[in-house]
Amino acid sequence: MKTFKTFLGGVALSVALASSALAAGVELNASSTGLAMQGYDPVAYFTVGEATEGDWKITSVYHDATYRFASAENKEAFEANPEAYLPAYGGYCAFGAAMGFKFDGDPDNWKIVDGQLYLNLSDEIQAKWEEDIPGFIVKADANWTDIAAKSPAELQN
Repeated sequence: MKTFKTFLGGVALSVALASSALAAGVELNASSTGLAMQGYDPVAYFTVGEATEGDWKITSVYHDATYRFASAENKEAFEANPEAYLPAYGGYCAFGAAMGFKFDGDPDNWKIVDGQLYLNLSDEIQAKWEEDIPGFIVKADANWTDIAAKSPAELQN
């Protein structure tokens, strides 16, 4: 039993180190395996108007991150013009970016504004962000130049 616990502890440490290594200096919110947007299809927000989980068999890699898609058509659209579908601030929370931080963006808390996909951390944060979307976008855009290359942990200090 002790060997199994040691193994699990080592796995947890490896995942933590991989996550921090991936996040350090990277402008993209992806898992330790490089999965972006928690596996949700970035194109579906624009085509079906809802958060849609992607299929693990239909993927594309862009800027070292793996994106999943609900259909081959969505994958083709993404590959033709990835920048049109990527979430703002690398998929980090838009409200968090406005405050100068990087928090995970929840694919279920989203909004398209002027053709740009924005994710937020939670229902509560989404509601707060919606109180002044244009103002928060201006703040987040200004902050992003300073925080894009920093890890979330660096911004907490």
